Amino acid sequence: MGWLSLAIWTPIVFGAVLLALGRESQAQLVRWIALIGSVISFLVTIPLYTGFRLGTAEMQFVEKTSWIERFNVNYHLGVDGISVWFVLLTAFITIIVVIAGWEVIQRKVNQYMAAFLILSGLMVGVFAALDGVLFYVFFEATLIPMYLIIGIWGGPNKIYAAFKFFLYTLLGSLLTLVAFIYLYTSSGGSFDILTWHKLPLSGTAQSLLFFALFAAFAVKVPMWPVHTWLPDVHVEAPTGGSAVLAAIMLKLGAYGFLRFSLPILPDASREWAWLMIALSLIAVIYVGLVALVQQDMKKLVAYSSVAHMGFVTLGFFVFNDLGITGGLVQMIAHGFVSGAMFLCIGVLYDRVHSREIASYGGVINTMPRFTTFALLFAFANCGMPGTAGFVGEWMVILASVKANFWLGLLAATALITGAAYTLWMFKRVYLGPVANDDVRQLKDINGREFLMLAVLAVAVLWMGLYPKPMTDVMDASVANLLKQVAVSKLN
Repeated sequence: MGWLSLAIWTPIVFGAVLLALGRESQAQLVRWIALIGSVISFLVTIPLYTGFRLGTAEMQFVEKTSWIERFNVNYHLGVDGISVWFVLLTAFITIIVVIAGWEVIQRKVNQYMAAFLILSGLMVGVFAALDGVLFYVFFEATLIPMYLIIGIWGGPNKIYAAFKFFLYTLLGSLLTLVAFIYLYTSSGGSFDILTWHKLPLSGTAQSLLFFALFAAFAVKVPMWPVHTWLPDVHVEAPTGGSAVLAAIMLKLGAYGFLRFSLPILPDASREWAWLMIALSLIAVIYVGLVALVQQDMKKLVAYSSVAHMGFVTLGFFVFNDLGITGGLVQMIAHGFVSGAMFLCIGVLYDRVHSREIASYGGVINTMPRFTTFALLFAFANCGMPGTAGFVGEWMVILASVKANFWLGLLAATALITGAAYTLWMFKRVYLGPVANDDVRQLKDINGREFLMLAVLAVAVLWMGLYPKPMTDVMDASVANLLKQVAVSKLN
C-alpha cells in the first residue's frame, strides 16, 4: 500500500474501530485512540513532503488499480505541487480538532471522533484522486460525516443547518456528475482526469461544462451569491465542525477549479474570467462589509471566510503565476487562521455558552494567556505582515495589479475591511474593563487548550515568516497549469 492510500485509509480504519467502541464508559479510551489515530494519520503524510521531487509538474506517489473494469473506473491516486500541501493540512487539522473536543464532547464521544477521522480520510481522497468517479465518490462522501457532526452535536437549529448544508452542496454536485459523464463519453470511455486535461472540446461544450462544474465548486468555496448556507452552518456546528469546515472543506471547491475547470476548459475559463473576478470582488468587498455588522462571533468569522476565499478565486482567474500561487498560499493560510479563530470562539463558548459579542468585554483581564493567542490570530486574519494571513493576500493583490491596476486597488480594500471587522470584534470582546460577572469568573486556558493554540500559532508565524518551502513545491505545477490554460482546446 502506497503513502497516499495510507493517508486515506489510516484515519478511516481508526474511525471504524472507534464506532465499535459504543459504550460511554469507554469515552476516555476512545479519546486516546482518536488522538493516536490522528497522529499516525499525520505521520504517514510526512513522506509525501520529504520525498516530493521539486522542479517537475508530474504526478507523484502514483497508485493505480482497476476498480470497476467494465466502465474503465480505476482506483487512481497521485499528488502534485498543487495538491500535496492540502493532504498534510487535512491530517494536521484533524489532530487539532481531536484535541479541541477532548473535554467538550461528553456524549457519543466515539461517534464524534470517528466522524472526524473518517471525514479526514475522505477529504484526503478528494485531493489525491486522479479518476473522475473516485473523485466524485470522495467529494460527495465528505457530506455524510459533516452532516452528522452538525445534526447531532450542533446548536438549537442544527437540523435546519444540517439540511441546508447537505442540500446546497448535493444539488450543485449533481450537475458535476453530468459533466463527468459527458467528459467520459467525449474521451472515448475514460474517467482519467489527466486524459481529460488533453481533451479537445467545442466552445459551447466548454461553457456548459464550466457552469456545470461551477455549480458544485462555487457552492463549496462558497462564492457570492451561493454563500448563504455557510453562516447558518457555522453558527450551529460544534467548534470542531466549524474548524474543519473552514480550514479544509471550503478548499475542496477551490481545488476543483484548479484540477478541473482551468486545465480541462481553458477557453471557457478565459471567456468567463470576468464573471469569476466580479463575483470574487463582491465577496471580498461586500461580504466583508456584511461581516462588519455581525453581533455573533461565529457569523462574523464565517463571513470573513467568504471574503478571504474571494481572494483565492480572484487569484486563480487573473491567470498569472503570482495569482495562482497566491491563491494556493491563501488557501493554506486560511486553513490555519480560520481554524484558529473558530477554536478561540469555542474556548469562550465552552465557558460562557454565548457567541454574542455583547456578552463579553475585558476578557484580557481574566484570560491574559488566551488573549495573547487571540490577538495573534486576529492580526493574521487582518493580513498583518509576518503572519500567514499576509502572504497569500499580498501575492493576489500584486497579481491583480499586474493584470489591471484598478482590479488590484479594489482587492486591496479588503485589507481595510478585514482589519475593521476583526479588530472591532477583538476590541469589544477582549479589551477594556471586565464587562460582567461571567467574564469576571473566567479561567485562563488549561494545558490542553494552550497546546492546541500554541501549535496553530507556530504554524501561522512559520508560514508568515518563511513561506518558501510551500511556494517551491507549488512552482512547477503552477507553471504547468498556466501553460494548459494558455492553449486553446477548441475542436
